[in-house]
Amino acid sequence: MSKDKNKGKLIIVSAPSGAGKTSIVKYILKNEPSIKFSVSATSRSPRKGEENGVDYYFMSADEFRNKIKNKLFVEWEEVYNGTYYGTLRSDIYRIWDNNYHIIFDVDVKGGINLKNEFGDKAIAIFIQPPGIDELRKRLVKRETEHTDDIERRVKKAREEMAKAVNFDKIIINNDLEKACSEALEVCKHFINNN
Repeated sequence: MSKDKNKGKLIIVSAPSGAGKTSIVKYILKNEPSIKFSVSATSRSPRKGEENGVDYYFMSADEFRNKIKNKLFVEWEEVYNGTYYGTLRSDIYRIWDNNYHIIFDVDVKGGINLKNEFGDKAIAIFIQPPGIDELRKRLVKRETEHTDDIERRVKKAREEMAKAVNFDKIIINNDLEKACSEALEVCKHFINNN
């Protein structure tokens, strides 16, 4: 791939929380060396085992709002009241400058915004859980949130699943291994044929 920033492609992976998108993105990264991860920024606190600059760029809500004001995000969203997520322009250019394609692990609104921003240079993949009840079980099993947070995420998931039609490809994750393989094939095809 040339150093021309217009040559890098973007793979957008979105899903409701708990649908398996992070596991699928990690699988793609492990199996396709031409793709690098775009680290999102967030104002939420790190979860157990998460590292700044690896899983997310963690910052305060004030820092995040300041970056919004200075137009440093290509897309951002206040996902929950006072909790922001977004993609820093600098992270996209960092990856393109090193001659890689970019993969994003973003919420549904962020995925739609990135697809709108980059058009045919991007493929948007929606990871769909087998159903709301299964999604709730997965969120409970993670043991990272309180019951109120889980119910808030389930409610949001219902709204997000209705937006799956805005994506180029929908992959139903009832079998993680199969969903990972399918997502990897979609990515390889997009990189090699467009």
